[in-house]
This record gives sequence, C-alpha cells and structure tokens, in this order.
Amino acid sequence: MTLPTQSRTPLNSSSTLDALPIWPGVLLCVGVSAVALGIEHVEAGYFGRVWLEALVMAILIGTVIRSLWTPGSGWRPGISFSAKTLLEIAVVLLGASLSAATIAAAGAGLLIGIAVVVFVAIGLSYAIGRLLGLPQRMAILVACGNSICGNSAIAAVAPVIGADGDDVAASIAFTAVLGVVVVLGLPLLIPALGLSVHQFGVLSGLTVYAVPQVIAATAPAGAAAIQVGTLVKLVRVLMLGPVVLVLSMLSGRLREETDKPAPHVTAGDRPAPKRIAVHHLVPWFIVGFLVMAAFRSAGLIPTALLSPLATVANLLTIVSMAALGLGVDIRSVARAGPRVTGAVVLSLLALAAISFGLIHLIGVA
Repeated sequence: MTLPTQSRTPLNSSSTLDALPIWPGVLLCVGVSAVALGIEHVEAGYFGRVWLEALVMAILIGTVIRSLWTPGSGWRPGISFSAKTLLEIAVVLLGASLSAATIAAAGAGLLIGIAVVVFVAIGLSYAIGRLLGLPQRMAILVACGNSICGNSAIAAVAPVIGADGDDVAASIAFTAVLGVVVVLGLPLLIPALGLSVHQFGVLSGLTVYAVPQVIAATAPAGAAAIQVGTLVKLVRVLMLGPVVLVLSMLSGRLREETDKPAPHVTAGDRPAPKRIAVHHLVPWFIVGFLVMAAFRSAGLIPTALLSPLATVANLLTIVSMAALGLGVDIRSVARAGPRVTGAVVLSLLALAAISFGLIHLIGVA
C-alpha cells in the first residue's frame, strides 16, 4: 500500500528526497482532494445523487495530472507521505467504525474461506504466469501481489525470494494501474451480477489490492459494504505472514533456479533470498486498526467521537487516493510487455471468479 514507483528508485528511498520538505506534495494532494470534493458536491446538487464519489474522483484527477506532468523531486516526498503515512493513519481511525458484532456477523466460514481463496489464488496465478513464460520469481511476485495486497505483498516477498529490480518494478507498476481500474470498474458488477451490499463488500475485500482502494470501491454501496469489505481485506492482508513464511522455507530451492541473473533494484547482481523480520509481516496500522476496533467493541470510544473520527478517516483517505493517482504512470503498462500484462490480468480475473464462487458457496446474503 505504498506509493507506486515508476523507476528503479522508490520515491522515498533517496536521502536527498528525504531531506526535502513534504508540504509541497501534501498541498498538491490536498488541492486535488478539494477539487474532487467540489465535483462531488456539484454532482449531488445538480443530479440529486453522486455518480462518482470524491474517493474515486481524486484517483482520476491525480492520474490525469500524472499523465500530463511528472512531479519533480520537490513534490515527491509529500506525495509519498500522503500515500503512505496519511493512508495508514486513516486505516487506524477506520477501526473505530468496526465493532465485534460486525466481525461476528461475518462468520467463521467467511474467515476460513478468505484463507482458502488466498492460497488457491496464489497457486492458480503462479501457474498462469509460468504457462505464459514468466520467470519463477516474477510469477511469484505477480501471484502474491494479486492475491494478497498488491505493493505491500510484493515488497515483503521480493527480498525473501531474491527478486530482481525489473521484476519488482513491473509488478508494482501493474498493481498501481490495475488497482485504479478495479476500483472504478468493480461497482459496475453490482447490477450486472445482482450482488447485495454484503456480497459486494466481500467481493471487493477479496479482489481489490489495498485497504483504501477497498474503501473507494465500496463507497457507492454504502457504509455496510465499506465495513464488510475492509474486514475481509484486513483478514486477507494478515495472510501475508503465513505466505512469506512458506516462501522463506522454500527460498533454498529458489536459489537453485536457472533463470539468468538480472540487476537488482538497488544495484549489482540479484541478491540472495533472505528472511524477513516478523514485524514487517503485520504492518503497524493493521494492529492499530484492530486495537481501535477492540476499543469500539469495549465501549471505550465515546459515541460522540465516532462520526468525527469517520469524517477524518474519509478525508485522509481521499488525500491518499489523490497521491495514488499522482503516482500512476499508465505508460508503465506498455513497457512491461504482453506476457506480464496477460499474467496479471488473467490472474486478477481468476481471483475474482474464485471470490465470486466463495460468496455463493458459503451463502453470503
């Protein structure tokens, strides 16, 4: 759930960029968000309803700006801060909207089903990638990125399997572009498939890459869809730990892979696979989300604060969506090549089909 990169150097990895102020980029994201909110207000006033929520509009505006203009180094630290830190704060605050009753209503069947979907989708996506001729490491990155949580999964898995820079860059580029496409297109499935609010929430949580993108995708269906989608998505994210653990145990076999070595994202030859620290498997904001949900369930958050917290979380999410759009380079898809394009798209369609099957198998109302 980090800001997508368009080059081999992450936006926030350079010491020079780290020393630059964040306010220009943050103000740019806030400005895009303000325009998005203004358009949403105009929609409601003239049409009597909102066709495109500010969350989605912020992505579109940011993407258009990024297609016409590449932000320089002075803008990028603030864009990265908005896409990552503000997003993480928004997710924590969103925990206050989720109670134990909502979790209990999901049922054990759904929670177990999420784990099954993740592992089945990873296996199927990996097979698709290999059939299309992707190298083993690239196929793993595509499978984990699509099946778990996009950029975060790719970033966690890459050092474990010793992925090279080209593989990482191509995978992240696709999660950026396709993430936006899924957010915009998924609500169209509600009438097409006759989905209920809860069914749509489950489908969104199982298919959309990042938590804030789930919020944006489910916003047209209302608060109930947002809550269900967020819960499903967070359970899906928690599957990153077991998946990385399994890959870590298999890393010895990956070292024997015969793929031609390629330069790593940082420099030099492909790095040896390594184990990842446990605290990287469960991001702090997910822990914060669960703590806030526990506080809400225990009645420790005053009722009067619930609405303001939800408002702040929504505004921060809109700003992070603007940053996401500003980081999307649609041209990166063309540079990735047809095999990668086919593998990612087919894997995503397979995940959607498996998720839709689970909804009917466990009888989500």
